[in-house]
Amino acid sequence: MRKRIVPTGQPAGVAGDLDSLDLEALADVEVTSEDADHPIESALVPGHGSGWRAAAQGPQTIRLVFGQPQRLRRIRLDFEEPRVERTQEYVLRWSPDGEPPFREIVRQQWNFSPRGATSQAQDHRVDLPGVAVLELSIVPDIGGGPAIASLARLRLA
Repeated sequence: MRKRIVPTGQPAGVAGDLDSLDLEALADVEVTSEDADHPIESALVPGHGSGWRAAAQGPQTIRLVFGQPQRLRRIRLDFEEPRVERTQEYVLRWSPDGEPPFREIVRQQWNFSPRGATSQAQDHRVDLPGVAVLELSIVPDIGGGPAIASLARLRLA
């Protein structure tokens, strides 16, 4: 039997940041929009703040472009929305050479509600041998409301 002590506030079964790739050293990041108070580093680099938030409403894209292709086994996404009721959709895609067409990993929708579900945590187990580009597209409200996209954390291992 294997046992791991998980710090308080971290859901059981989730790898800590010790297992994560050092995205700051391995990848360039492209974003379609960024709130100056919530830069993308806040979601990608442990200890750098409270997550990323777009500066504009509507669909947003975060793209990680690796200097050398990376093998990915886990993709951890954490979203938080304590204020606005909405249905968000996100799509994860990857490319082995950085060129379209990108290959879809997952497409998922989640209903946020201030009276109930205010966070979404997804731990995708994958086996992607040589990822040159990983792309996360977020539609913050599929109903077309005035929601702003955000991402609390993204970790790769």
